[in-house]
Amino acid sequence: MRSRFYLFTTMFCLVCGINAGFAQKGNSASKTALRAITVITEPNAFVWLNGVSYGTTDKSGKLTIKPIAAGAHSLRVRADGFKEVMQNLTAAQKDDVKIALTKTTDEAELAFQQAEREKSAELYEKAIKLRPKYAEAYLGLARLLADQDSFEEAHEAIAGARKARPIYPEASAVEGRVYKSEGDEDKAVASFKRAIREGKGFQPEANTGLALLYKEKAEAAGGSGDFEGEQANYNESVKWFAPAVKQLAGAPDGIVVYQLYGLVYEKLKKYKEAIKVYEDFLKVFPDSSEAGAVRSFIVQLKKQMSESQP
Repeated sequence: MRSRFYLFTTMFCLVCGINAGFAQKGNSASKTALRAITVITEPNAFVWLNGVSYGTTDKSGKLTIKPIAAGAHSLRVRADGFKEVMQNLTAAQKDDVKIALTKTTDEAELAFQQAEREKSAELYEKAIKLRPKYAEAYLGLARLLADQDSFEEAHEAIAGARKARPIYPEASAVEGRVYKSEGDEDKAVASFKRAIREGKGFQPEANTGLALLYKEKAEAAGGSGDFEGEQANYNESVKWFAPAVKQLAGAPDGIVVYQLYGLVYEKLKKYKEAIKVYEDFLKVFPDSSEAGAVRSFIVQLKKQMSESQP
């Protein structure tokens, strides 16, 4: 089980990137005031809360999101063939949130939806041709090109997204991913931090990107015998994992990020902190398929701590 984390490290930015939404609008997480909401809309509709994907509605058009902090949130819903809807949720919002979608005949939007399904550069370009300032289409194209290692073209698409939407946190996060893939860590860090600034502190993809970048730097330092550098980079990784897990809340991608966060604390031999992260994981994802393994991590760490005591 634990060996899978190293695969998750290289895969997560892709996963988070595909799932992350645009137009982040965050709120600070509460440790005590938690709630659940059920989105009721079209079947198989994609749902984002505060720019983070929570998956799709079921055949009846329902998706329950939990736990989320009490307070204001931003909800986005999109279904194939329908016009996308953004809706702000207030603290007084009922637990059942009904979102009525209307059919769309907008050719640009339909081309974009098809491009998202098929991961087609040609369809993203068609959407952009039909709507020259289609920021989301530019960004979808940038993600696709980055996944294909077409980095120069990905940068061009990001530039197009920024021209259409000058302050675009997700575009900066994707730019950070591209720079990281190119091996330019300094520019990657700058882009990730720009994304966080643009998102006014809320940008889980960028926070995770930074956390993983420093985790990998720590592993490289340790592998070369630079144990001081290893320690420093693991500490820096923890700094960025902390907001990432809060911002992902109960989103599916948080399952991976929580476990990586705990693993970094283990590498630092901060076992109490690692146990706390794993215990938080079990509160947020009690029914996850990973829950049994995480409970075993806690048992192992407590045993290790007891054996190390004089």
